[in-house]
Order: sequence, then structure tokens, then C-alpha cells
Amino acid sequence: MTLERFAYLADAYGADLRRWPAAEQDAAQALLDSGNLHARQTLATAGWLDRQLDSHQPACAAPALARRIRQSATVRRSFWSRYADWLSPASLVGAGIAGVVTGMLVASLSMPLPSLPAEILPSVFDQGDAQVVFNVNAQEAEQ
Repeated sequence: MTLERFAYLADAYGADLRRWPAAEQDAAQALLDSGNLHARQTLATAGWLDRQLDSHQPACAAPALARRIRQSATVRRSFWSRYADWLSPASLVGAGIAGVVTGMLVASLSMPLPSLPAEILPSVFDQGDAQVVFNVNAQEAEQ
């Protein structure tokens, strides 16, 4: 184990080798047992930091202050709670309508289109003479 790796692990996991990854513990202990002064100094610094962090006690707020903060907070209703009375029935009706429309669309797309010749398909500009063209074509087919 290098001294840089030892210092990194001491910074990350602290001075207690039992908290270090199991794969690194034996190598770290061997480095300490070899009498490396830099490794011992790094571990002592990590131990000091561990003690400082363990001794810190966060300040607790007074119960009266916490009660005043809770009482002064305004109650905000969420979007869903504001519209919960009508949103559920409206969504059910909307889902039903969407299902009916989808069913009609699928049914209309699955029906085959009539195979008519292009000459007899009516156009927007036809004035009703499509029947005449059809009759003329029918008469030609009979002859």
C-alpha cells in the first residue's frame, strides 16, 4: 500500500481500521507495523478529526420556537387536493370517451375500402355526373 492510498483511506474512513474496506485493512496494518512515521502521523490526524466530529453536539431549537414556526406556517393545498372533487369523475368520463373514439377509429381503419375504378370515384368538383360515367363504363363492358 502506498502512502497516498493510506492517506486517502484515512481521510475517507477515519482512524479506526475496522471501518476501512476489508480488502485494505491487512495492507494498512502491515504499513503501520513496519513503523512508517508518515502513516502513523496520518492516522493520528484522522483520529483527531474523528474525535472532533464525535464531540460535536448540534444545538436544539427551543420547543416554544418550534411551536411558533409550526403555527405561523400557512397551509397550502396541493393541486390534487384542490380539484379532487371533480377531477376523478371527469377523468373517468374522459377516459371513456377516449376509449369509444379509439374503438371507432380502429374499426373504421380495419374495414376494407371498396375497390372502385378511379374514373367513378366522386370528386369535390363533381356535379353529380359520376353516375353517368359509371353508366357509360358499364355499357361499354356489356358490349
